[in-house]
Amino acid sequence: MPSKTKGKGMKAGSQKKKKNVGADVEAKSAHRLAVLEKELLQDHLALRRDEARRAKASEDQLRWRLRVLEAELEEARSEGKAVYAEMSRQCQVLQKEMETRSRQLEEEVRGLREQLETCQREAEAAREGAEQALRERDQTLAQLRAHVADIEAKYEEILHGSLNQLLAKLRAVKPQWDGAVLRLHTKYKERLRQFGLNPLDL
Repeated sequence: MPSKTKGKGMKAGSQKKKKNVGADVEAKSAHRLAVLEKELLQDHLALRRDEARRAKASEDQLRWRLRVLEAELEEARSEGKAVYAEMSRQCQVLQKEMETRSRQLEEEVRGLREQLETCQREAEAAREGAEQALRERDQTLAQLRAHVADIEAKYEEILHGSLNQLLAKLRAVKPQWDGAVLRLHTKYKERLRQFGLNPLDL
């Protein structure tokens, strides 16, 4: 039979050996855990660095894009100012041209109104003159008609008087003419007979 002392010693050695194995396992686990944590931290740091690089690249790209947009905006502002200045200049030119044209049209209208008033006055004067001339013509024609009628009456009276006087004179001298004609007739008949001519044959 084995002794009790030896059994106790073996039992104590086995427990000690178990303790050492447990400590080694714990140490290895701790080391493995530390290694894993380090790797995780390194991966996390690498991820952070990669994110930071991407963020920096995005920031640089955004800054570049912002500078481009600011340049384009400034160019657009400059072009807008130039366009506004040109439009303002053209607007001023057009406004001056419109003002000049408006003054010219006002002067033309004023001149045309004056011409119209002058023509109206001249037309009114011409109408009044024509009416006056017509009245004077009618009055003159009436006077001439009356004068002609008076002259015709006087001429008719004179003519009738002259004819009456002439007829009276003719009546007075008719017997003398008849005697003279008869004497001349007899005289010429006698001469014809002297020449051997018969007056009845002539």
